[in-house]
Amino acid sequence: MAGKKKGFAFEQSLKELETVVRELESGDLPLEQALVAFEKGIGLTRECQKALEEAEQKVRILLEKDGKVETQPFNPADSAD
Repeated sequence: MAGKKKGFAFEQSLKELETVVRELESGDLPLEQALVAFEKGIGLTRECQKALEEAEQKVRILLEKDGKVETQPFNPADSAD
């Protein structure tokens, strides 16, 4: 996909971010390791945010009709099919 890093996996990055957050919340990391973990978390957050923005843009394009975006409520039950 254009604009994405080759091999970027949103779900994997999100799991890594959750791990970083748990490590930081534990308070057990020495300061230097906490700073490295924080920097990694910021990077993962930015990558995930970019992926979500790209997905939102794609959805908008797919929903666009006659030059207008039709907003439709999200119903998780509809997507279960």
